[in-house]
Amino acid sequence: MANILEVATQEFGEKGLAGARIDAIADATHTSKRMIYYYFGSKEGLYLAVLEESYRRMRQNEAALHLEDLPPEEALRRLVAYTFDHHHSNEPYIRLVMSENIHRGQYLARSRFIQELNTPAITAIRQLYDRGVAEGVFRPGLDPLDIHWAISSLAFFNVSNRHTFDLIFKRDRPDTDVVAHRRALAVEMVVRYLRADR
Repeated sequence: MANILEVATQEFGEKGLAGARIDAIADATHTSKRMIYYYFGSKEGLYLAVLEESYRRMRQNEAALHLEDLPPEEALRRLVAYTFDHHHSNEPYIRLVMSENIHRGQYLARSRFIQELNTPAITAIRQLYDRGVAEGVFRPGLDPLDIHWAISSLAFFNVSNRHTFDLIFKRDRPDTDVVAHRRALAVEMVVRYLRADR
């Protein structure tokens, strides 16, 4: 089952829901279309399972950061860096999210789990932020959802618009120095946005 989801993530990420082929997924996993339909019901059911698994894996890895064990600013830096690194090394995830946005979220809307998968991310940011405010490190009055949005935006754009951005501004695919610079920039921008002494 995990192998099917892994291969399907690549297929849907590369070709979108309309272009992905169950035949290709079955061939690559040495299983049958019938078995895939037995487990997932339909192509759309498999697509939704791939979306849910992608979010679940990301949130599981976020929880493993143990942000609650770090001072607030260090925890924030770790979270932004993790999000940037995750997105940078998981282009199929970004493409899946882009595809689901083309569908206006209609498949995620059918998920029974998506809210509970993502609520812990906001809870973790709220706790981190509240600790920072209490310690005088972060300025008060910010919404944890806006903080999440800012982190996601910086990390997401770096991958979703990589090809057009670099083409328009005449930069070949970013080398490791450019990626490291953008990662550091994303971390610093979010930290400065929250910092009390800004």
